Amino acid sequence: MFPAAAMAAGLSWASGIRLYMTLFIAGWLGRQGWVDLPDALQVLESNWVLAITGGLFVVEFLADKVPGVDSVWDAIQTFIRIPAGAVLGAAALGQADPALTTIAALLGGTFAAGAHATKAGSRAMINTSPEPFSNWAASFSEDALVVTGLWAAFFQPWVLVVILLLFALLAVWLLPKVWRGLRWLFRRLAA
Repeated sequence: MFPAAAMAAGLSWASGIRLYMTLFIAGWLGRQGWVDLPDALQVLESNWVLAITGGLFVVEFLADKVPGVDSVWDAIQTFIRIPAGAVLGAAALGQADPALTTIAALLGGTFAAGAHATKAGSRAMINTSPEPFSNWAASFSEDALVVTGLWAAFFQPWVLVVILLLFALLAVWLLPKVWRGLRWLFRRLAA
């Protein structure tokens, strides 16, 4: 049960940062036979789903590297990433007790929302800098974090627990600063 819970948590959390990368990597790893996806997630291995998630992954990858465009993309993705995290959380548990899949959906949406808020908020603040290098560094760091988190979710569940705890501590520390920074930015724009 712990490996399935780690997969649920990892997929949900990663979807809050890079949804299409998460879906593509999970499907590709399943297709290659490197991971056994639960029945409800095996659709990710389909040629059509891999093509669509791969194409959206490229769009997401490129949009996330352009300052300003990344924040618009994040705003739109708010309505997609969080529900997708809930669905992935529930689907990763497969045929488990309905109470457990309901809990997984609730926690999956929460993990996705926390990851998304931390990512989108910090990137909105980074975009106030006139140079693009900090944006690129943040974007590539997020890419690496998602790949590392998915690796841990599939192959080293205890490492994922450490990653999620560290990310939660980062979010608790960062989100109040982001909130203050965004309030300052909106006041400045209104003036």
